[in-house]
Amino acid sequence: MAKKIVTDLELKGKTVLVRADFNVPMKDGEITDDNRIVQALPTNKYIIEQGGKVVLFSHLGKVKEESDKAALTLKPVANALTEKLGEEVTFVPETRGETLEQSVKDLNEGDVLLVENTRFEDVDGKKESKNDPELGKYWASLGDVFVNDAFGTAHREHASHV
Repeated sequence: MAKKIVTDLELKGKTVLVRADFNVPMKDGEITDDNRIVQALPTNKYIIEQGGKVVLFSHLGKVKEESDKAALTLKPVANALTEKLGEEVTFVPETRGETLEQSVKDLNEGDVLLVENTRFEDVDGKKESKNDPELGKYWASLGDVFVNDAFGTAHREHASHV
């Protein structure tokens, strides 16, 4: 079976899980090079135009302990996406739980949501990086369609990819 691309899919009303690569360089909480964000815009704009509900996943840096989380939040990426897309991007500062689930359920067609750094799951047992099957199933349960738009990280067998 041939792999499909996003333009092959019926997206209207669907919750589209997008694995993006927002592993952007940061200094003092500010993005210093937004190229990876810019490169993700066409896919996300297409999904929005087709009436999909976009749920974005990405990692940022290496999260080894709880203290790494403050410097490696994806909140600045959500702000940059809001500016570049010209519409509000909902940021959920967690990787699982009731708040995330309800935020996904509350999405309307054309809305965009960014989930917190997937590597926050690595603090307690490297669940993202070691491809924890339960974590992967959980994230998959949040949507109808999966689009891998993070080709620079596609070689990794992480829960957000596999």
